[in-house]
Amino acid sequence: MVAGPSVMGVKYWEIIADNLGKAGWSWGYVSAIDSEGRTIWIADAHCDDGKRFIVRADDILTAFLELERVTRESFRLPKLPNDSGRNSS
Repeated sequence: MVAGPSVMGVKYWEIIADNLGKAGWSWGYVSAIDSEGRTIWIADAHCDDGKRFIVRADDILTAFLELERVTRESFRLPKLPNDSGRNSS
């Protein structure tokens, strides 16, 4: 099992996970064995506004780096117009 590099006993993916939590994201991860016997890592993050991201990678650090990237990008995307403010006539 590859856990990735660490700083003072804390692994980089744990720092990313902690930062996700501080930013309001709930997160989780799991490892599994694919049909070819390789370990894969699946990580997900979701928040109260309905956004959810699920990523797959060959190691846990890469999974969390990708999760960090997509959650940060989600805040840079343009917001869609609010349908509740439309005039229906």
